[in-house]
Amino acid sequence: MSSDLYGKLETDVEIKASSSQFHHMFTHKPHHISNASSDKVQACNLHEGDWGTVGAVISWNYFHDGKPRVAKQIIEAIDEKKNSITFRMLEGDLMEHFTSFVITIQGNPKIGGKGSIIHWHLEYEKKHGEIVDPHTLVEFFVELSKDLETHLLEDDVFGKLETDVEIKASPSKFHHMFKHKPHHISNVSSDKIQGCDLHEGEWGTVGAVLYWNYFHDGKPCVAKEIVEAVDDEKNSITFRVIEGDLMEHFNSFVVTIQANPKVGGEGSIVHWTLEYEKKHGEIVDPHTLLEFVADVSKDLETHLLEED
Repeated sequence: MSSDLYGKLETDVEIKASSSQFHHMFTHKPHHISNASSDKVQACNLHEGDWGTVGAVISWNYFHDGKPRVAKQIIEAIDEKKNSITFRMLEGDLMEHFTSFVITIQGNPKIGGKGSIIHWHLEYEKKHGEIVDPHTLVEFFVELSKDLETHLLEDDVFGKLETDVEIKASPSKFHHMFKHKPHHISNVSSDKIQGCDLHEGEWGTVGAVLYWNYFHDGKPCVAKEIVEAVDDEKNSITFRVIEGDLMEHFNSFVVTIQANPKVGGEGSIVHWTLEYEKKHGEIVDPHTLLEFVADVSKDLETHLLEED
């Protein structure tokens, strides 16, 4: 059989939304795509299996090359780590011209900036050599990607939570504990923090990597963090989470702790800031974690006052 019957087309589309958001839409919410690109996709229905699972069969109603079309596909592969999904065509307009047609969509993080590069990969076998390569379908997917970008950027994935905790200990003592002695916190808040180990660098220095064991929302959790910034004048320290339970739901998670002198009295106001990007809009904001760190602050207050 002539090799001219076999073809492959690829394209990259740069978008400002995250790769995990884009992947989540095609994997778990393809039936919502018509809301974001109604001129191109009119519907997506589940025929067999569950959304977001290998073996699920879905059908599409779409408008391409000037007329309404249909496609029935099976999800052939999903790779959550690579933000990749593969569809194999089973029935529909494309199968009038192709013996096989496989579409792979992979979202890759953009290097050196926010957003992602969406890689579309089409592999097919034509029924005969006079069938033209589906370049217009590639253009269709490029335009669809841009429609989804607009929709995803409107999705509520970026967040910031803040709280102030009033304690009787001084700002410098509280700051010193998180900067130089975080491995002592488990001694004073053992029901919440079970351990803090140094993996790289030195305690209290930018670039140091710490590993926490803690108990939150009814279960043991872990977090690997890098010390991103330290400001001794402001009694401030910033941690960026790089691995652990939180990263199952967030693309980024940054915690800043700043202890400020209490105006008109002894003690301090500890200001906690959590800044994050969710993997998708259905992730709940981490209010329970904010309550958790506030409770840890009060435990530390008791310990620091006993040291005086």
